[in-house]
Order: sequence, then structure tokens, then C-alpha cells
Amino acid sequence: MPRFYCPQPLQPGQLLRLPETVHRHVQVLRLQPQDSLTLFNGEGGEYHATLTQMTNKWSEVLLGAHDPVERESPLQLKLVQGVSSGDRMDYTLQKAVELGVTEIQPVLTRRGIVKLPPERWAKKQAHWQGVVEAACEQCGRNQVPVVHEAQALSAWLAQQHQAGQRGLVLLPGSTQRLREQTAPTSQWLLAGPEGGLSEEEVALALQYGWQALTLGPRVLRTETAALAALAAISALWGDF
Repeated sequence: MPRFYCPQPLQPGQLLRLPETVHRHVQVLRLQPQDSLTLFNGEGGEYHATLTQMTNKWSEVLLGAHDPVERESPLQLKLVQGVSSGDRMDYTLQKAVELGVTEIQPVLTRRGIVKLPPERWAKKQAHWQGVVEAACEQCGRNQVPVVHEAQALSAWLAQQHQAGQRGLVLLPGSTQRLREQTAPTSQWLLAGPEGGLSEEEVALALQYGWQALTLGPRVLRTETAALAALAAISALWGDF
């Protein structure tokens, strides 16, 4: 059954005109009146719905029962990802959502090759949030992870240090393995962009109490490293 994110109040029995973005998806899927679909608004659970009317410009549905089902991990996984180029960042965010991440913090790093003027970062953030929402539609999650505004890694680490927050930083060559860590209920994971984190960035994270983590003797691409670590963390402490 098609699933769509509809970020507005939903109530059983409500006649609802779908947002324009959802209407376009309905058209692409060639849905017809009386077809069934599922809507969720990120506030918990999902709603069964029936398509009642549609024109070239809008679609209307009748909301049915609310299903309180949730598909969240008991472990709060939060990803700090060095901004990577092209489709790599989109791919990483999409798969991170499938793996259960609840927050995503893009960070600007010394070796990152994505350089944008300040006014374009808001557009990039909105694009990434759209990637996350589409991933939730696909994987069945009813809670939508937030993509925070991109920040310089050094500034973000300082803020988290002041708040008493720390986590794991992926570092090739480290001797610390995941199974040696204490099981958490909430976990930040820091992964670098293409080329990895600089020595200074790693040193700063370690100075602030972050723990270095190895994923074995092989060098992993940026889009592989974070996802491999997230999967391993979920297998050890999450819902795998």
C-alpha cells in the first residue's frame, strides 16, 4: 500500500485535500478513487485512507482508523556526517533512516569538497530533509528524523561538549572495537566525508571525550563507513 508523509493534523473521518507534493505522487502512481493508501504526519502512528476524488490539480482522501504502530529502535541513533558530494550524501541519509537514525547533523570539515555560499545551505538542508521524508515513506517509519542545519565540525563539537554530549568517532587505525564499548541508550556517531577527518578534527573530538572506533583494517568509503557502523551498533544494542 502506498505510504505518504503528510505534515499536518490528521483525524479519523476527516476529508483531507492532500498536499501538492503528495498529489503529484498520487498522479505518478496512477491511483484512482477508492484506492487505499497510508498517511503519517510524524506525530505517532499512521492513518488508513481512501482516495475519494482527484483532478489534475488536487486529490482528496477520507481518513480511516488511526493505527498507533511504531517501528522505532529502542536505541536512539544519531549521526554526525561530514558533508559529502553528489549522490553520496543523499545515499547515506536515505540508508541511515532505514537503519533507524533519529537525528542527522551535517558538518563542514577541513577535507570536505562541498563548498556553498551561505544562502544555499538552507536549500541544501531542505533537500536533505526531503530525502529523509521519502526514506520514511519507503521503510515504514512513522517518526521523521530531523536534519539539522549544517555547522562547522569544530563549533558543533564545542556546543556538544558544553552540553555534556559525546559519542563515537570513526577512525581507521584505531584499536578500539565496537564490542568493547558499553551499551548505551542513545548514541552519537561521527563519520567524515571523502578523505576522512583531519588529524586536528580527530584530536579535537578525542579531547572532548569522544571515543575512537575502528571498523576493521580496510579503508571504507564515506557512504559505507557510517552505514556499516550504524548496522553494527543496531545489531549489538538496537533492534536487529
